[in-house]
Amino acid sequence: MHTRRIALFIACTFATFGLWATRVVAADSAATVFVTKIYHAYKGKNSKGILIDTEAALRRYFEPSVVAMIVKDEKAAARRHEVPTLDGDPFIDAQDWEISAIEVAVSDASAGKATATVNFKNFDEPKKVVLDLVKLKSDWRIADITWQRDGGETETLRGLFKH
Repeated sequence: MHTRRIALFIACTFATFGLWATRVVAADSAATVFVTKIYHAYKGKNSKGILIDTEAALRRYFEPSVVAMIVKDEKAAARRHEVPTLDGDPFIDAQDWEISAIEVAVSDASAGKATATVNFKNFDEPKKVVLDLVKLKSDWRIADITWQRDGGETETLRGLFKH
């Protein structure tokens, strides 16, 4: 009887761990698919990229507080007849592109959060972009973007709006 209890306990423990591990992998794969779809739109010589010129388009990719920052800044810039703070494409950190050699690596940061590191070449120049992802209901959204600058410095999307 004692042996059956131990065997049952071990079986339940492995089953529980197996279910948990499956959920983690599923979260990683969904986040990876989300990021890969974004960067696939930029690949190649005549790619269109992703147009984020409306609030609805922004909501498809960014979490609500980031959308609010971008929209508020765009409205203020329009009132002043100025260029908005975000004047390039945030996904590739450029205004023009010819993207190749895309590599996406996603890792879990914590429950409902992940980090995606995207390495690619733009006009044969190596680039690295890091996306902080959050899960909203069943979808992944970008909570922040970190870009590598010359000299090893970094800049973030959220940091742009703090200045």
